[in-house]
Amino acid sequence: MAYKKLKYWFDEELAILLYNKLARVTPLVKKTNFVTYITSAVEGLELKDRIAVFADAFHNDLGQDYLSVIKILNQIVGPENPQGIDMFKEFYWLMPHANYIERYGLDHLEASIESMLLVTKRNTAEYCIRPYIERFSDKMYEYTKSWVDDKNQHVRRLASEGFRPRLPWAKKLTLTEKQINLNLEILDHLKDDKSKYVQKSVANHMNDLLKEMPSQSKELLIQWSKKPSESRKWVLKQALRNEIKKESKWAMDIAHAL
Repeated sequence: MAYKKLKYWFDEELAILLYNKLARVTPLVKKTNFVTYITSAVEGLELKDRIAVFADAFHNDLGQDYLSVIKILNQIVGPENPQGIDMFKEFYWLMPHANYIERYGLDHLEASIESMLLVTKRNTAEYCIRPYIERFSDKMYEYTKSWVDDKNQHVRRLASEGFRPRLPWAKKLTLTEKQINLNLEILDHLKDDKSKYVQKSVANHMNDLLKEMPSQSKELLIQWSKKPSESRKWVLKQALRNEIKKESKWAMDIAHAL
């Protein structure tokens, strides 16, 4: 694919691609309605709104019963992404699926979680999970207890990335002190993950939490700095990057000792 801004990937060409995938598993979708609506509706829109147009097309053309539609979408996800990269380049076409979960699935938690995991193993569910965290906080943290040990690095990453309070491109999560402490527990479990993909998320998440609840975050980072693994050393350096820029003594002491 020739280079173009990500928002322009959500166009008539993608509408045809998705139609062809859907037509293989359901007779419900009509090409003229689906492609024409999307092509017209995305004109002049930015990325998020373009993605939402595709999700609305799923809702309008596949029927408005969420559980039926999500079963159809689950059938077209294709092979898992074995890498921690290329989720937007190779699997960008799953972003409308995630947006559909985000906007239409809140009344169907279990089915939505199942579909999120299918998406995140290929692209990412870090955005669509956030309304669920806001509505079902306790339940979502229960799910995460199993995700932190999942064999799939994408699922382990979701345990960190989806719960970040300051995730780029996403609405800020306003977390209680209890929730932030739960986030710290998640990160503590993932601090020695062997996947660089997960490590990067853990570092970025901890960088967020240093702004939200600095004393508890600082205390945990100091604990991590005691006899750290090689992978944890990288996480620490990345998590402390803003504190080091500010020349915070405690952060610089950790960095120099690594």
